Amino acid sequence: MSHYHAVIWVDHREAHVIRFGKDEAESALVHAHGGDRQIHHRSGSVSGRHGTEDPDFCRKVAEAVRTSSEVLLTGPAAAKLHLYDWWKKHDAPTADKIVGIESADHPSDGQLLKHARAYFDAKDRMRPQA
Repeated sequence: MSHYHAVIWVDHREAHVIRFGKDEAESALVHAHGGDRQIHHRSGSVSGRHGTEDPDFCRKVAEAVRTSSEVLLTGPAAAKLHLYDWWKKHDAPTADKIVGIESADHPSDGQLLKHARAYFDAKDRMRPQA
């Protein structure tokens, strides 16, 4: 099913993706690094900063929103920014769908959907009326 809007909550282990329309929603859970395996992201990094995102994870999350036209990207810390930066470099069509990036702790899928609906309702009201 194709949905115009989507919201992603992402950290370095997983992404919760919810695609939704006015009266319906469907969700997907995308795991990084093959599941719950513990990965040390700073391995080999002189600066001690997190390494680059797992390309396979970035591609899977992008595929989950492929049919959506507008996407709100949320999550704690820098994971959402790492994902967005990876898309800007390697998957511009997905990066172009991002209409907002917000910090969010660990909401339930219901809370995430409620927030996304409110976000897009407000955004849509700000568009010029034809």
